[in-house]
Amino acid sequence: MSEHEHDACGCDEYEALSRRRFVTNVAGAAIFGTAFPDWLPRVVLAPAASSRDIVVHVFMRGGADGLSLCVPWGDTNYYTGRPTIAIPRPDATGTPKATALDNAMWGFPPAMLGLLPSYEAGQLLVIPGAGLTFNSRSHFDAQRFIEVGKSADPSVSTGWLGRHLATVPPMSSSATLRALSISQGLPNALEGAPKVLPIPDPANYVLSGSSTTRAARLAWLNTDFGATEEPVRSSALDAVATLTLLSSLNISTYAPSNGASYPNSSFGRGMRSAAALIKADVGVEAIQVDIGGWDTHQTQNPLTGLMSTLMRDFSNAIGAFWADVLQGNGTYNVTLVAMSEFGRNVRENGSQGTDHGRGSCMFVMGKQIAGGRVYTKNWMPLARENLADSQDVKVTVDHRDVLAEIVQNRLSNPNLNLIFPGYTPTFQGVTK
Repeated sequence: MSEHEHDACGCDEYEALSRRRFVTNVAGAAIFGTAFPDWLPRVVLAPAASSRDIVVHVFMRGGADGLSLCVPWGDTNYYTGRPTIAIPRPDATGTPKATALDNAMWGFPPAMLGLLPSYEAGQLLVIPGAGLTFNSRSHFDAQRFIEVGKSADPSVSTGWLGRHLATVPPMSSSATLRALSISQGLPNALEGAPKVLPIPDPANYVLSGSSTTRAARLAWLNTDFGATEEPVRSSALDAVATLTLLSSLNISTYAPSNGASYPNSSFGRGMRSAAALIKADVGVEAIQVDIGGWDTHQTQNPLTGLMSTLMRDFSNAIGAFWADVLQGNGTYNVTLVAMSEFGRNVRENGSQGTDHGRGSCMFVMGKQIAGGRVYTKNWMPLARENLADSQDVKVTVDHRDVLAEIVQNRLSNPNLNLIFPGYTPTFQGVTK
C-alpha cells in the first residue's frame, strides 16, 4: 500500500482491496490455459516490432476525482455542487487557483502543474468523462472489468495488456523480460503476458540472503529449475535471468535526463525505474505502475490537503518521466496512459469529500498523441439533468475506445476483437 492510501481511503471495500494481492500468473506457452473461452477469435499476425511503442500503464486505484484532476472552471454547476472543495477559477482573486488550459472551461489545479509542460508541448491529452459504460460502483469489479477489457464476464481471466503481448512478436528476440508491474503482485491487466513479472522495486531486485553466496545460489537455481517440466521451467529460468539483468543495469544509480527530478515516493521511484528500463533498451515492452489512495470520502481538500499531496506526486512523477524520456527529439517511442476505475460524485458530501461516481479523467501522453488539448466531445455541463443518476459525471468516452486506438495505431496490434472481446471500439482521434 502506498504512503497515501491509509489516510485517503474512506470505504471498507477499498481498504480490503488495497490489501488484496493479485494472483501472480507468469504465462507459459499457452496463455489461455487448456480451456479456450468461446469468445477467442482468430489471431492475426501483428507487424514487426520496430513499428511499435512501449506502453506505460498507470492505474490510479481508488476512484480518482476527475473534476479535481482537471477543473471545469467555466461551469457554474461545478461551484454550486462543491461549495468548500472546488478549485477557484483562474481569474479568482489571490491564490491558490486553477491555471487555465483553454479560454473557456478547463484548467489544472496547482497540484497538477507538473503535467503542464507536456500539455503545452502538445504531447498530453486530457480526457474528462472517461470510464466504464457498464455501471459499477464497486472498486474491485470496476478495476477488474477495466483491466481484463470486458465487463461482467468471469470467463475472461487474462488482461488486455497480457493478450496484446501474447499476440505480437517480441521487440527483442533475446529479451529476458517483456513486461513488468512495479508492484507486489501481478495486476489483472498483465495476466496472460509472456515473460512478465511483478517487481515492486526494480532498483533493488536481488536474491535475498548473504551476498557472498548469491552467485552460487543463482547457479543452483538455474541447474535445479533447468530439469523441471514446462511451463515451470521457462517461468523460473526467466525470473532468475531477470535477477541477473536488473542487477547489471544498476538502476539505483540511474541519472535522469533534461534535469528531470522524480519525487522520492513509491510512485516517483516506480516511474524513475520505468524510465531506466526503457532507456536501457533490454526489450521491455509494457510497464504498469500503480498509484493508490484516491478514495476521498472525507476531507478531500484538493488545494492544500491530502488529495493535493497525491495529485502533486502523480503529476510531478509523470512530468519528470516526460522530461526524462519524451521531451525533445529523443529516440524513445513510448505511449503512457493513466486512468482510474471511476470518478466521484459531482456534489461534495457532508464530510467535505466525494462519494463513488462514474466518469473520471484519463491522461494519454506520447509523441504521436494528439495532445495539447482537453477532449470534450459529448461533454455536457454539470447541471443535474445532464448527470448519470442525477449525481455523477456521465461516461462519454469508454476507456476501451482510447486503449483500442492506442493498441492498433501505436502498438501495431490489429487483434482488437481478442484484446477487447465483445466490444467494437469507436476511435476518438487520440493518436496522430
